[in-house]
Amino acid sequence: MKFLRILLISCLCFVAGSAQARQHLSLAGTWQVKLDSANVGIQQKWYNQQFSERIQLPGTLDDAGMGKANDLSADKLVKDVLINLIRKHTYIGAAWYAREITIPQNWKDKDISLYLERVIWNTRVWIDGQEVGSRESLSVPHQFDLTALSKPGKHRLVIRIDNTKQYDVTHLNMAHAYTDGTQIIWNGVIGRLELRAAAQLNIAALQTYPQLKDKSVKVIATLHNKLKQSKKGILQLQVIGKNKQIVASRSILVNLAAGSTKQEIGIPLGKDAQLWDEFNPNLYVLKAQLAITGTAIKDVAATSFGLREITNEGSAMQVNGRRVFLRGTLECNIFPLTGHPPMDKKGWLKVFTAAKEYGLNHLRFHSWCPPKAAFEVADSMGFYLQIELPLWSLKVGEDQNTNRFIEEEAQRISLEYGNHPSFCLWSLGNELQGDFSWLAQLLQKLKRTDKRHLYTSTTFTFQKDHGRWPEPGDDFFITQYTKKGWVRGQGIFNTYAPNFSTDYTKAIDSLPVPSITHEIGQYSVYPNLKEVPKYTGVLEPVNFKAISKDLQRKNMLQLADQFTLASGKFSANLYKEEIERALKTKGLSGFQLLDLHDFPGQGTALVGILDAFWDSKGLITPAEHRMYTAAVVPLIRFSKAAYTNAEIFEADAEVANFSNKALQQVIPVWTVKNDKGETLFSGTLPVKDIPLGNGIGLGKINFSLKDIKKATHLVVELQLKGTASKNKWSIWVYPEQSAAAPKEVVFTTSLAEALKNLDEGKKVLLNPDTAHLKGVQGRFAPVFWSPVHFPNQPGTMGLLCDPSHPALKDFPTEFYSNWQWWDLITSSKTMIIDGIPATDPIVRIIDNFYKNRKMANVIEAKAGKGQLMICSMDITTNLEKRPAARQLKYSLEQYMISNKFNPAVVLTTGDLEQLIKNQ
Repeated sequence: MKFLRILLISCLCFVAGSAQARQHLSLAGTWQVKLDSANVGIQQKWYNQQFSERIQLPGTLDDAGMGKANDLSADKLVKDVLINLIRKHTYIGAAWYAREITIPQNWKDKDISLYLERVIWNTRVWIDGQEVGSRESLSVPHQFDLTALSKPGKHRLVIRIDNTKQYDVTHLNMAHAYTDGTQIIWNGVIGRLELRAAAQLNIAALQTYPQLKDKSVKVIATLHNKLKQSKKGILQLQVIGKNKQIVASRSILVNLAAGSTKQEIGIPLGKDAQLWDEFNPNLYVLKAQLAITGTAIKDVAATSFGLREITNEGSAMQVNGRRVFLRGTLECNIFPLTGHPPMDKKGWLKVFTAAKEYGLNHLRFHSWCPPKAAFEVADSMGFYLQIELPLWSLKVGEDQNTNRFIEEEAQRISLEYGNHPSFCLWSLGNELQGDFSWLAQLLQKLKRTDKRHLYTSTTFTFQKDHGRWPEPGDDFFITQYTKKGWVRGQGIFNTYAPNFSTDYTKAIDSLPVPSITHEIGQYSVYPNLKEVPKYTGVLEPVNFKAISKDLQRKNMLQLADQFTLASGKFSANLYKEEIERALKTKGLSGFQLLDLHDFPGQGTALVGILDAFWDSKGLITPAEHRMYTAAVVPLIRFSKAAYTNAEIFEADAEVANFSNKALQQVIPVWTVKNDKGETLFSGTLPVKDIPLGNGIGLGKINFSLKDIKKATHLVVELQLKGTASKNKWSIWVYPEQSAAAPKEVVFTTSLAEALKNLDEGKKVLLNPDTAHLKGVQGRFAPVFWSPVHFPNQPGTMGLLCDPSHPALKDFPTEFYSNWQWWDLITSSKTMIIDGIPATDPIVRIIDNFYKNRKMANVIEAKAGKGQLMICSMDITTNLEKRPAARQLKYSLEQYMISNKFNPAVVLTTGDLEQLIKNQ
């Protein structure tokens, strides 16, 4: 009876006592600071000294403009300039921070701690000259127990922060927890910086383990007793749902021995408990109160959680028993204004809102773990996160101290962030190489202690005898290829003619765990020089400025915006095909783009359709992007991009449905329109119920092209009637019969013959054999990743032309590369025209930003007494089987016999011999 009375009083006081149970004292403001570049501070007892310089914390030395000032010049295109954004001020080493603190009188007999939310990498703390201890982490808050040294009154608090590399966790400092490539190796404190006071008997931690099977949650509460004697108390738990309604509660008697005690409590949530996923991110709040019997001691704590279970049964990933497809991108700690991640929800709302607008449901945190605010926003928006240890190493397992740090860091991450339902996947690091047996034991240890996530040994690896099949303990597998073949298109687009039926089902056949494609895309976009004014923070866009100056020297700066738009739209098309191939692959569990937004490190890898600020570059709208990244995506399989009017277009329609339900009685509708928006063909496919999954056939689309008499660009659209789900594709139709070549134009592959006819005042279309051209071998796909990071690749970035130019009147095209150009580009050699008189090419090739050469595939000029057109794409051979090449030749010839053909630039024989070998 006495217990029930105590329990009732406890319940009544739960809410009333909550506000006073714990106190926080912010230490934000002005601190003293002193840099210790010679690392003599400890020896010279700086913890007893005053420092003359001042800094604002939370903040960094970069914010304060402290450290070595950047002296890089933007005058040259060199690797040091283009490798990444440059810190305006750089400091790597120990720095000391100090201030006076006042412990309130009412904190007497409290458990007092110092909380530093995020630090790089090692911290040591002194109170009044006495050392409190040290901490090390790249991923979780650094917390110090100040109780023994912090009686009420004034004290001097000194913090030494050392941001030098403590352990060998990162290859060439590229892991994003410790790098100057994306975030910077800052020194300071970011996030919350405060003193905290709690009762000496308190709730140190709450871990929640949702149990989907019976709709309950298992709670493990860690209780601390700093008194020397045991105490009894009541631990009350409440689960709060929507509208702050109490869903469930439990109270238990606890015996608290001196030190630490763990209590495990199961709480049924009821049959109507709400699950958490991307469509319904339902969250619960667990509130806990500890009341010590016979005293006024009371402590409260809270955490949020979601009723979510992620599994890998049948080699497919499921969330709450339903198949899920991860539509993801990477987050590589890219925040150009601060050089470090946002520590508040506002900053992360921008990231996740942009990702969601562009159709994604997943973010992979490449070789780092984000702060609490990121998890909270992801929880609220229903994002599935992959977290990675701060590890990108080629010698994993070699160093025992590094091993210890990584194992302890893993445990810290599990305890700090494990409750978040968005924390779904966990990788031990990026592209790891070394001792896979050490990775295996760490993986098993984590899986035994925390089953809330799925685990993988590494996010891909290049190590021999690994990487082509999952490791024995993996719960999921991220790869570029398996032992059965490739699972991404990078590189294939240069080797094989466009085929829109391709998928990777055979390559992932028999995989024992869910598979996710690794870093698909990486198609470089020309720098958007309009971004430069946005860099108002600690990083200087010296790379962008150097590119701008180089273009200005070469009189091409006026083309910069066109270069960005043309290369960007081209890149977006390639990303679309990459994504659709993944969506067509039966059994695949998702893809991870590299990247939806730009990566400003590793050689200025501008591979995003958004910039490094998660802002649009104007390449593609969110609605257009969602056509092929939404939960439901209509798809078609067809054999090629270029047709003749003697053919029938045939396609198999299908759909990928990764929504939260089967779709009933869906009517697929297709239309085909020309560039005027006129509907040329249309049809309706059979009504169909669409279950969850992909590869779900809808029927066949076919129509004859015989009535299309002139070269035409067509757009095929497939929509699920009455829904927002639609998608579209381009094809090009050319006349089967080519017109006779005009007699007024001399067509030749020989420079000598061209010169002879030009001297006679004739019009000449010169199409040299590519073997005789002095230039760069034609390449359809743009620069992979970065021409600075990978300088030995043939690096161009697509074409740029004016579709309204009369030379292209009979060759329908956008102003950028699209699939109909594939045969022409791969059968070309790009002319470098820097050494000839300035000319405006009809078809220009965009060079990579590391070289910025003037390049072209089609130019016109006066030469000798005649008029000349040079085309460096093969429009000579096998034209009966190459309709696009045949049509381009026709269009150029029609232009040349018109009165609009009147070149202004004059080229001499010497100029032409700079471009073409004179046989």
